Amino acid sequence: KKPAFFTPHSLGAWKRDQMKGDPDEMERKFNFKHRIEEELRLFRSMNASSLTTELQKEKLEELCGFTAPNLAVIPPGVNVHQFLPPQNGRDLNVTPPKKYIFCLSRIDTNKGHDFLLNSFEALCEKIDDIELIIGGGSPDPQPREQEILDGIATMVDDKGLHEKVDIIGYVPDENLVPLYQNAEVFVLPSLFEPFGMTSLEAMACGTPVVASKHGGIKTVITSGENGLLVDPADPAEFAGALENLLSNSELAHAISAAATETIEREYSWEAIAQRHLDFFGKYL
Repeated sequence: KKPAFFTPHSLGAWKRDQMKGDPDEMERKFNFKHRIEEELRLFRSMNASSLTTELQKEKLEELCGFTAPNLAVIPPGVNVHQFLPPQNGRDLNVTPPKKYIFCLSRIDTNKGHDFLLNSFEALCEKIDDIELIIGGGSPDPQPREQEILDGIATMVDDKGLHEKVDIIGYVPDENLVPLYQNAEVFVLPSLFEPFGMTSLEAMACGTPVVASKHGGIKTVITSGENGLLVDPADPAEFAGALENLLSNSELAHAISAAATETIEREYSWEAIAQRHLDFFGKYL
């Protein structure tokens, strides 16, 4: 028998717990029962398994009643040689010369775009010269993704924010780092997020991050030190954190410096590769 290792992207039981709605409809759409059964089968049959956060490990035990001595926590890593702060200040020729908040994610119902727009609307009452760029999704959106994009655009129009919000869709690799670097703040508004890789990339680029306190990113961010954690469903709290960073350059600079140092020290590809080598060596 060949050695085998398992790392889930997310946990079906945790996702089901976070995605409120009619249980029968959720089951028809996402096949949670089958997914959870298969995940547990894999956990039980591997030489060892790794999870991306301690929170995932806690949820696996809480929601599935499963734990094992061969479970390790190893987060994803960041290529800090690609995702890094701008070398000579912000290159404003790369992106439009404007102050913007940046959000990047898959286009899905659990990514919190509605929370973000509610909070951005509240923020605009306090700060006028700020815009929002929403990126992410597929190069060729399929009907379900397009339906969600249309819903986001409708919400933007209903709030009268069409001149302040730019929905740019798929972001090619060559544009990714400049968009991170030039943003005033990066936001992760998901109600459910196993880890939050985009937040780590933004942190590596020296951009302050405001992220959901409900996901795995809270194992990376110490709120007030290398980022800010908020309840994305609370517009006042979310908008207040954004306003705090946008109006306090000293705080934003301190947080961005601490964030970059955290990623370089603990989440570089080199650091994470060594953790994997130790993990595989232990169980082979």
